[in-house]
Amino acid sequence: MEEAESKKKKAEFRLYNAMSKTVEVFEPIVPGKVGMYVCGVTAYDLSHIGHARAAVVFDVLFRYLLHLDYEVTYVRNFTDIDDKIIKRANDLGEDPLSLSNRFCEEYVADMKNLGCLPPTHQPRVTEHMENIKNMITQIMENGCAYAVDGDVNFAVDKSPNYGQLSGRKLEDNRAGERIAVDLRKQNPADFALWKAAKEGEPSWDSPWGPGRPGWHIECSAMSAHYLSFKFDIHGGGSDLIFPHHENELAQSSAASSDSKVNFWVHNGHVTNNQLKMSKSLGNFFTIRQTLQDCEVCLSPFQERLAKSGKKPVQIAGEAQTCLTKLQEEFNDKLSDDLNTSQLVTGRKFNEALKYITLNLKPLKIWQKQKQMSPLVHSIAAVGREVESVLRILGLLPTCSYDEVLQQLRERALVRAGLKAEDVVRLIEERTSARKNEKFGISDKIRADLAAKGIALMDEGKETVWKPCVPVVQGKWVGFVGWVRASVDSWVAFKWIYRFIGWFRRVTGLVDHSTSMKKQP
Repeated sequence: MEEAESKKKKAEFRLYNAMSKTVEVFEPIVPGKVGMYVCGVTAYDLSHIGHARAAVVFDVLFRYLLHLDYEVTYVRNFTDIDDKIIKRANDLGEDPLSLSNRFCEEYVADMKNLGCLPPTHQPRVTEHMENIKNMITQIMENGCAYAVDGDVNFAVDKSPNYGQLSGRKLEDNRAGERIAVDLRKQNPADFALWKAAKEGEPSWDSPWGPGRPGWHIECSAMSAHYLSFKFDIHGGGSDLIFPHHENELAQSSAASSDSKVNFWVHNGHVTNNQLKMSKSLGNFFTIRQTLQDCEVCLSPFQERLAKSGKKPVQIAGEAQTCLTKLQEEFNDKLSDDLNTSQLVTGRKFNEALKYITLNLKPLKIWQKQKQMSPLVHSIAAVGREVESVLRILGLLPTCSYDEVLQQLRERALVRAGLKAEDVVRLIEERTSARKNEKFGISDKIRADLAAKGIALMDEGKETVWKPCVPVVQGKWVGFVGWVRASVDSWVAFKWIYRFIGWFRRVTGLVDHSTSMKKQP
């Protein structure tokens, strides 16, 4: 919304709380300030679209809280030492810490490409060993953990509320189903706070001998370090509710009786639907193209629009209706558990885009005459409102439609193993075949290019090409096939990862709503 709008009284923001299993009105512990900790990635490989969804969901939450004028401290961690990291490093013959550092940097680059704002802090486990060891010591002093042969285990029997987040009963956690039973544990459900060092693995000195942290303790220690034991929001994927977040809750409570998280917030998993992905391509360009057309048509009036500043201007009634309805829908949907999908795909947002599009032709008449009119101010106002919504959602395009189309063309050529002149030559051969009524040849050229992700489009007497999803035997290749077809070029793979994230965000295919009732 406009800056003046954002200074209004904060909307009643309702957010799903996994602890209470209900949507609650969000009230921060400290008025005007929000502390948010989100579990990040284990850095042993490139991040996939599921990781992107988690990042995007909490980026939208971060942006919306900022829009509501909260001072937000957003912490998202990296697990940079872990069993998976060590195994991958051994497979590749690489130092584990070097490998995890490399993939941490790749993740940061991917998040930038997705348009996510950087968190306030991005701590790594290896940078917080003292915090972790101190918390383990406190848990042991409180009688909730025990050491055995260099390991330190948390005693779940000492946690009377264990299972309150996940709803699982302790007796339901049957040992031995996924990992071997450790007979040294007092209870098979006890989990590691500290793991004794193994030969050839990275380790750190500790009161219990050399070793490294268990998975769960790192987030408890880092959240307490940056946000204290009491903070507002703890987030992550729904798969982390048990055991990770359940164990975090238990060990943090054991370390400090003051430990409390007001809201436990989780995003669901990504699902793949090829039809929806296709729709997202179309919707993405519609928004981008509309905003660019609006900017081009308003360009002759920009100086006078800027001079008008805060002076009262005449806005058409239809435009004012668009503005009012879009503002109301924005507040209603975002304050309702971040219901972004219904906002961006909803009627009010699309009516605003439609208003701009339908009025561009009459605006061009005024453009030629270089005369101001209420229509200029009306389109400018609606355009600003649309851009404001997209900016708050992290969706405001950073480059023009033509620039994106050129990038798509370049990546499509790389994926197809062709050069631009090759496509031009094939178009000419197809045109010649059609003139000579050799339709079998012309159809084959078109089908062969479509199989490589290049679509030929006949526009009047001219044939142009645009990038498309590769087609095999008249059917769209699935999502996995599309990605695999693109890994011939590392650059192409990176581009696909970036743009799929953008496409899904723009079309609302990723529902940022955190309510578990709305999860697939």
